[in-house]
Amino acid sequence: MELVADILLAAGALGAGLYCLVLSRRLKRFNDLERGVGGAVAVLSSQVEELNRSLAAARSASDSSNDALDALTGRAEAVAQRLELMMASMHDVAPEEAADEPAAQPRPETEARRPAGVMFVRHERSPAGGV
Repeated sequence: MELVADILLAAGALGAGLYCLVLSRRLKRFNDLERGVGGAVAVLSSQVEELNRSLAAARSASDSSNDALDALTGRAEAVAQRLELMMASMHDVAPEEAADEPAAQPRPETEARRPAGVMFVRHERSPAGGV
């Protein structure tokens, strides 16, 4: 009986050893850096790092572009206000008639006449910049 127990114990140990050998070979293939999941994980990890770098570069570029655009928008609004003031001040000046033009010459019918009244109207802008 003791001999049968020793034989079964040895057979169980050999079976466990063989099972461990098969598992170690499968694990080596699984973690192989060229063909297995380990390679896929390594490639994905490098791609994530590359995407993080490109995202940081794109974020810094967009921030600098946003700052430049804000500065240009401010300058454009200031120039637009100055132009509106200049146009408004032009309405206060009386139009000068040409003294060299003889009064006897009739005007052609096709000549466009100046519109009477205010030509430009200043619209109030909302402080939020929206419409």
